[in-house]
Amino acid sequence: MFTWESLENACAQCRACALCQTRTNLVFGVGEKSAEILLVGEGPGEKEDLDGVPFVGKAGQLLDDMLKIIGLDRKTNVYIANVVKCRPPGNRDPLHQEQAACLPWLREQFRLIRPKIVLCLGRIAAGALIHPDFRITSEHGQWFEKSGVFFMALYHPAALLRDDSKRPETFVDLKNVEEKILQICSHTVLNKY
Repeated sequence: MFTWESLENACAQCRACALCQTRTNLVFGVGEKSAEILLVGEGPGEKEDLDGVPFVGKAGQLLDDMLKIIGLDRKTNVYIANVVKCRPPGNRDPLHQEQAACLPWLREQFRLIRPKIVLCLGRIAAGALIHPDFRITSEHGQWFEKSGVFFMALYHPAALLRDDSKRPETFVDLKNVEEKILQICSHTVLNKY
């Protein structure tokens, strides 16, 4: 059984796929380690690789704004991780074998956190965690339950930066998340309540 420290140390030594050869930093995760809400993206981009922190830069700022709308904050009441912990070259989508090599690390993070809600940020995370044929355009905002944990996919913040027309749908999805939090999480989760 891993502790947070031993898990991060073991993950930093991982050589299960070629992504370890080109990374600058391992991007393990950030946030409250006892959070009831886990956010999962696909993998680090260039800025994340340089900083060693998920969701920094413009997409990270947008994610922080999205969370703030519903009383969440990366420092106090959510944990943020990725399917893969090392940056794919050129910010390409992580390959299936890279995802498969890294998923055990995410599963261990999941085991330590024991979230009640998992928000998949984008189609790759949703395909890895909800079901492999996930279609973000038609299935975002829907709840999926697995072993008592509720999963939902939102558009990835980078997609929202590229296409403003998806923002109204995302706002509706966020309000749906807020409603679910009020139903199943401790009443102290949201900062504004």
